[in-house]
Amino acid sequence: MAREVTHEAQGPTVLDESDMGDDDQIYVCRCGLSDDGALCDGSHNATADEAESVVYKYANDDADGERRAIDEIVYEEE
Repeated sequence: MAREVTHEAQGPTVLDESDMGDDDQIYVCRCGLSDDGALCDGSHNATADEAESVVYKYANDDADGERRAIDEIVYEEE
């Protein structure tokens, strides 16, 4: 499975002790759907049934938004 993720921010997110959960761990989002910036908020649960060979686009880059399969991603040449 692949996912198109749109990022608007530039630069790093600085994490510190205030970002730790109750288990003293910091969980970083890897699915691109988290509403909590770089931190995981559990949105990846919506991706559990994604097929390996399909590229997905979530409406508004949100796990609660509509999901559709994409045939091809075309990148604009600079």
